[in-house]
Amino acid sequence: MKSTLLVSAALLTLVSSSPVQAQSAPVKLRFVSLAWQTQAIAAVKEAVAGCNAANKNVQVEYQQVSWDSVQDYLTTSFQARNVPDVFHFESTPVMEFAAQGVLTDMSKLIPAEMKSDIAPGAWATVTADNGAIYGVPFLWESLITIYNKDLFKAAGLRIPTVAKPWTWTEFQQASKKLTVDKNGDGTPEQYGSAFGLRSPTNRIMNLSLGFGGTYFYKDGGRYVVRVGDKEKALLKILLDMQYTSKSSAPESLTAQSPELFTGFFSGKFAMLPGIGVWARQTIAETGPKNFNWGVLPPIKATTQAQGSATQTLSIPAASAHKKEAAQFITCFVSRVNNGKLAAGDWLFPTRQSSLRGAPFQNEANGWRVASDSAKHLTMAPYQEVKGYTEVKNKVLTPTFQQMLAGRITLDDAARQIEKEGNAILAKYYK
Repeated sequence: MKSTLLVSAALLTLVSSSPVQAQSAPVKLRFVSLAWQTQAIAAVKEAVAGCNAANKNVQVEYQQVSWDSVQDYLTTSFQARNVPDVFHFESTPVMEFAAQGVLTDMSKLIPAEMKSDIAPGAWATVTADNGAIYGVPFLWESLITIYNKDLFKAAGLRIPTVAKPWTWTEFQQASKKLTVDKNGDGTPEQYGSAFGLRSPTNRIMNLSLGFGGTYFYKDGGRYVVRVGDKEKALLKILLDMQYTSKSSAPESLTAQSPELFTGFFSGKFAMLPGIGVWARQTIAETGPKNFNWGVLPPIKATTQAQGSATQTLSIPAASAHKKEAAQFITCFVSRVNNGKLAAGDWLFPTRQSSLRGAPFQNEANGWRVASDSAKHLTMAPYQEVKGYTEVKNKVLTPTFQQMLAGRITLDDAARQIEKEGNAILAKYYK
C-alpha cells in the first residue's frame, strides 16, 4: 500500500511539474537589424529590451547587419535555411524575395489596429496582387529641398510654403537667381543647386512620379519599360540646369549627397534639392554653429507625389516561430516605439498616429515641413516589377549617368533604356 502511494505521488508530481518546466523555457528569436546611426541603434535596442521585458515567454536576440551586406546575408540564409526569425530590410528587395517563396504571408498575423494605423501607401509597398503581405512597413522617407536661409534673403526670394509650394519652373528660376559669378571670371562661385547624381536612379524614379512618369507599365499582364514625355520631363529639367542655365553645380554630377555638405555649409550651394530627409541630422549635428538653414516642401509638377520604398520587418518562411515573430513585430512597431525608431533615424514613422506626435510636428530642424511631405508618398510601380534590380543596375543607372555627363542625348538614353530594359524583363515575364 505504501509503495503504491509513493508511486502515485511520484506520478502526480511528474504530471503536474512537466507543463511548468515546458513553459519556463522561453521561445528564442533572432532579429536582424540594419540600424546604423547611433540614435537609431539605441532606439532599436531600447524597443527590443522593452518587448523582451513585456513578454518573458518570447526573448529576442538582437543582431546587427549592415546595409551593404544584407542582400548577400539573406540570400545565403535562405539557401542554407539558417534564417533569422525577423529581419529588417527594404520593400523592393523584400517583394523580390517574396516572389521566390521564401517569406511568410503575414496578412493573417497583423492586428487590425496596426493595419488601420499604418498609412495605406506604405502597405502597398509590401502587398502582392493576391493580397498577401510580406512585411510590416515601419519607416519611410521623402525627398526634400534643404536651403540656405541667408542666401535666400539676400536674393529676395519668396520662401515656398506647404500651402503654396514652388512649381518646378519657379524652382528653376530661383536656382538661376541664386547662381552668382562674383568676380566676373565666367565661373560662378555660388550655385543655386547641387544635385547629388552619382547614383541617380532612385532620385529620378521617385521624383518623376510627380510628372506622372512611372517608367514601368503593365502590358498584357507583364511589365515593360517606356520612356515617354512624362518620364522625360524631369530629365529635361536636370539637363537644362546643368548645361543651359548652368544653375546646378557641375561637381554634383559625380557626387553623392553627403559629399555636398561642405559646399552647402560654405555657401557655394544655396540648395540641396531632392535630398532625403535623413540629411537634416547631418546638417544639425555637423554644420557650422549658427548655420541658418531650412526645409522646403516638395516641388510641384502635375502633383507633388513621390515614390518611396519602405523599411520593413519580415518573417522568413523557414522560421520555426512565425506566431511569436509576429507578436514581437507588433510590439516593436507599437505607436510609441514607431515614433522613437523614426526619430532616431530622422525618418518618418509609417503609423499615422505616431507621425502626428512630437518631434515630427516640431519646427526645429525642419521637422514640421518635412513631416508634411509624407502625405505625398506612395508606391512607385517599379517596386513591384520582377527584375527591377537587374534593370536598375545594368541599364538605368549607367544610362542616366551617360546622359547626365553629356555623352549621349536624352532621346538616345530613352531608346537605350527601352531596348535594354525590356530585353532583361523578358527573362522574368515568360
